[in-house]
Amino acid sequence: MSTPIPNKSALERILHAISFEGLAVLLTAPVLSLLMDRSLAHMGALTLAFSTVAMLWNMAFNSLFDRAEGRYGFHRTLSVRVVHALLFEAGLVLMLVPLAAWWLSISLLEALLLDIGLLLFFLPYTLAFNWCYDLLRPRWAFGNTQP
Repeated sequence: MSTPIPNKSALERILHAISFEGLAVLLTAPVLSLLMDRSLAHMGALTLAFSTVAMLWNMAFNSLFDRAEGRYGFHRTLSVRVVHALLFEAGLVLMLVPLAAWWLSISLLEALLLDIGLLLFFLPYTLAFNWCYDLLRPRWAFGNTQP
C-alpha cells in the first residue's frame, strides 16, 4: 500500500529545500573544519557553495529529466530512478570535486574522497530529514496538509 503524495505549494518546496540545505551546512561545516584543519569560516563558505551548486543542479537536472521523459515517453520505474540518481550524482561530482580541489588546494583525488565522504553523510541525512519533515509537516500551517 502506498502513501498518497501530499500537495505542496511552491513556497513550501522552497522552505523545504532551504531548511534541508541550511541544516546540512550547519552540521557539515564544523565537522569538515575539524577534519580538514581549516577555519570554520573557510569550510562554511565551501559548504554553502556546495549547497548552492546542489540546489541549482537539482533544479536544472530535474527540469532536463522531465523534458527527456516527455520527449522519449519513459516511465519512472525503479531502474529509471536508479539511472536518474546516478546521473544526478555524477553531474554533482563533476561540479563539486574541482570546486573543492581549488578551494582547499588539494588534489582532485583528495577532493573526490571528500565528496564520497559527504555522500556517505547525505544518504542517511536525506532519509532522516525527510522522514522527520513528513512527521512534523501536519503541525505546520502550509495550507493543504492533507495527503
